[in-house]
Amino acid sequence: MKIYAISDLHLSVNNPKPMDIFGPTWENYLDKIFTDWKESVKEDDIVLMAGDFSWAMRLEDAVADFDMLKDLPGKKVIIRGNHDYWWKSISAVRGILPQNFYAIQNDAIKFENFIICGTRLWNIPDPNKPMTPESEKIYKRELIRLELTLQEAKKLQTNNEEIVCMLHYPPYSFKEEDNEVTAVLEKYGVKKVVYGHIHAYCRQHLVLEKNGITYFLTSCDLVGNKLIEIS
Repeated sequence: MKIYAISDLHLSVNNPKPMDIFGPTWENYLDKIFTDWKESVKEDDIVLMAGDFSWAMRLEDAVADFDMLKDLPGKKVIIRGNHDYWWKSISAVRGILPQNFYAIQNDAIKFENFIICGTRLWNIPDPNKPMTPESEKIYKRELIRLELTLQEAKKLQTNNEEIVCMLHYPPYSFKEEDNEVTAVLEKYGVKKVVYGHIHAYCRQHLVLEKNGITYFLTSCDLVGNKLIEIS
């Protein structure tokens, strides 16, 4: 079993929003992703999608976007991104998911020797630019959610299974410095982290090894619209 990752698909079957307005990297990007997916992924593999799955505004409108991927091979695991406005309660989200789709929210899932957990996260505080009260509130809430999902992962870890954490927002600033988020990830023994959110003008490594954790930036436009193998 292998684990692949890709994020920020921004699907829009019922809410048409062509992504090629953002540059040539987005031209026919879904065709490229799906072609690579079919060539790379086997039925027993896992594909992690770290947020911004769909432009849909309502849950029922996201169904068509899931239908685009339901026949692709592998087990698909998703978390919420900042543009996933369709994402309501976790029970409602899971109620529309096709077979072999899994959604994570404040919990974790075990697949053989891997445990997958995750949360959306928020912008990392910048000491030179104070947060607004609202942003600070969201950030602190996401830190709590990160602890919750990691605690659930540890409960499932009965035989030294590898913990993989999905985030939507980057776990560090463009300087890639240690912070509260990386400290929490290290505390719980996470081995790999997958995140997205960043697009053009990226100043971060696509793969970074830091304090025993390997971090993967998987925004589709930054990785050539191909799935990244992380296992």
